[in-house]
Amino acid sequence: MSKQMNPITQAIRIQAERSGQMEHSVPLYLTSSFCFDTAEEMRATFADEREANIYSRFVNPNVTEFTDKIAALEGTEAAYATASGMSAISSTFLALLKQGDHLLSCNAIFGSTHTVLNKYLPKYGISSSYFAADQPDTWEQAIRPETKMIYVETPTNPGLDILDLERLGELARKHGLLFVVDNCFATPIAQRPVEYGADLVIHSGTKWLDGQGRVLAGVVAGRKDLIHDIYLFCRSMGPSLSPFNAWILSKSLETLDVRMERHAANALYLAQQLEHHTAIKTLRYPFLASHPQYDIAVKQMKNGGGIICFELAGGLEAGRRFLDKLNMLSLTANLGDTRSIASHPASTTHAKLTEEERLAVNITPGLIRISAGLEHRDDILQDILQALEP
Repeated sequence: MSKQMNPITQAIRIQAERSGQMEHSVPLYLTSSFCFDTAEEMRATFADEREANIYSRFVNPNVTEFTDKIAALEGTEAAYATASGMSAISSTFLALLKQGDHLLSCNAIFGSTHTVLNKYLPKYGISSSYFAADQPDTWEQAIRPETKMIYVETPTNPGLDILDLERLGELARKHGLLFVVDNCFATPIAQRPVEYGADLVIHSGTKWLDGQGRVLAGVVAGRKDLIHDIYLFCRSMGPSLSPFNAWILSKSLETLDVRMERHAANALYLAQQLEHHTAIKTLRYPFLASHPQYDIAVKQMKNGGGIICFELAGGLEAGRRFLDKLNMLSLTANLGDTRSIASHPASTTHAKLTEEERLAVNITPGLIRISAGLEHRDDILQDILQALEP
């Protein structure tokens, strides 16, 4: 596949090698292992002297097709896929950090990532600390002599803080740190962190990459040497992506660009219509001029993504009442689906954080997160409006 082609074209045209059946759509390679013609071929493959499929825990044609597409979309040298977004995040930390190392993270991160940093990494002698996502002048002060990695989400989940990737990339280079970005909310259609100095980019493929709430997956894209280290770790530890899920995801990437255009357009419309609603205390969407980091968002993103969040004036009870009154929007822990979704982060995805930790990243008791689906925008809006009625 020519690298001169636009990444969107590559996401459609990259395919596993066609078999003798001359199929147009790539088949499913539902096999645990692969055969060799000779003992010497088998020996050389296991010795890494030649490239070939060995075992689907290591590599599989469907998985390779998916990761090749992600690398093209993110503009990276390589990519590696895992069984879930959290396994991609955890494997990245454990493969690249060691006892005595320090990880510096923005304070606004997914609840399960927060748990990994605070509960599990310390068991391996890896410490972590946080910097305020919305206070860039304090970021450099948080770097320690033992710091080895900076990890951020942007936009953050669920508060939609926007972190300046260019500024973070400069900090990472200045101090010789690995710079890792969770790009799940933006997707490579809206934002390519490697253009601002990121070494690795992580996605939960479960979200927008799949786009229909069907499969679990994670993927890491970035420098070839770092991806190889992650691959070696995962090959032994075993968080492999199933060929079936990879096949689903690879087909989904063919429509990612057009889907994200509609998701973002719907989200912007909802944000514009709801921003001044009397039942809403505050509302955030990266491409609204009222967003505190709007200038950064329009500098590094092509659209504002498919998520909006707002705080209801009545707090927790107003949030519960709102969710219970919804007729069309789904109540589920997922996001990035064709169907619009509403959730209450304080009692679900970020429930394990203390109240103080939640408030520090603007997760108030009345905060609602909306994942804008592909339905007609007025149908989504009307369901939200009726649920906002007293």
